Amino acid sequence: MTDRLKIIVAEDNIVQRAYLSQLIETLGYEAVPVEDGIEALQHVRDSDVQIVISDYQMPNLDGVELTREIRKLELDHYVYIIMITGSEEDDVRSEALEAGVDDFLNKMRSPVMLNARIRAASRMISHAGELAERNRVIKESSERIQKDLRAAAAAQRRLLPDIQTEMLGYTIASAFVPSSFVSGDMFGCFPLTDDTLGFYAVDVSGHGVHASLLSVAIGYLITPEFFRKTVLRNGKLDDPAALVANLNLRFAASDDDEYFTMFCGVINTVTGQMEYCQAAYPSPYYVKETGETQMIGDGGFPVGMLPDVEYENNTMMIEPAGAIVICSDAATEAEDKNNKPFGLERLRQMVSTLPETGPQNMPDHIVKTLTDWRDGDTLEDDLTVVTLQRKT
Repeated sequence: MTDRLKIIVAEDNIVQRAYLSQLIETLGYEAVPVEDGIEALQHVRDSDVQIVISDYQMPNLDGVELTREIRKLELDHYVYIIMITGSEEDDVRSEALEAGVDDFLNKMRSPVMLNARIRAASRMISHAGELAERNRVIKESSERIQKDLRAAAAAQRRLLPDIQTEMLGYTIASAFVPSSFVSGDMFGCFPLTDDTLGFYAVDVSGHGVHASLLSVAIGYLITPEFFRKTVLRNGKLDDPAALVANLNLRFAASDDDEYFTMFCGVINTVTGQMEYCQAAYPSPYYVKETGETQMIGDGGFPVGMLPDVEYENNTMMIEPAGAIVICSDAATEAEDKNNKPFGLERLRQMVSTLPETGPQNMPDHIVKTLTDWRDGDTLEDDLTVVTLQRKT
């Protein structure tokens, strides 16, 4: 047998209180009679009663004041309040509604009307309970998802190399700032032979879990061995376009509308010659020892959109003390509080300070500058910064 619905009856007149309580009991509910608003408020605090029928005029704490106090309570359930009033004046009901009263009952207290009011209150309480349960389930699910995303982000970070090293006569440093828990960025740099370096940077379209899964797949695929074998042409490591074309065929065959931008290259660490291929990735900057800066590349086509795209190799020389600075488009697109983007020119001016800032510090310098530009707000896109400087 289910428990009867409990209803607080706040009425200072003992006769009226007894009469209303008897009506409620006759209708099959359990009445909890109290003498005034203070006693009613204490019952609400100490019990799980969810319906209060209160007289408008009571000593110590009247019906409106009682309602205001109940609404201040931090309860885990909703309390439905029915106000007893003999007045139909708008200002009285307006004051009660503003305080938080849900419904009104005339002084006549018709059993039919009383039952109708209680049934309406019961339905609302039932809906509120269902909503609270749904919110609880959603909250628990959200917490599990957040936990899983943090674990996924940690796993993805382990795939991304935290490069702060010397490699074959080059100083290499990187920084990575995801816009959310997981990222669509991926990059890598590794020796291919005793005198060649291979490197790449990828930015998957979109954000969140979907983009991160593709970036992780790319990271697992582009191992040093895969890179080395793919860029071989006539026995020499000088065909980074072949790497991009290989990836394009793989991912364009997918039924998903997935694509990514990419910049990759092979550096002869003895001569400084760099063969590179750009596939719609933002043009990196080449910074000379003097600080003179120029952009590298002229665009290219994204990877994974169309299967028959041709990609081209380009060549440039990295002079002693010269450096390459690679930034994903989150750098130039970062907006300040007035929606003003950071832009290419500000980024160019910043990377031109590399001779003074140093290649090891440049990635963190860019991250800090963009953070200040956004007044500490999280970036709207994933940010990758990689610097490679040839030693003198």
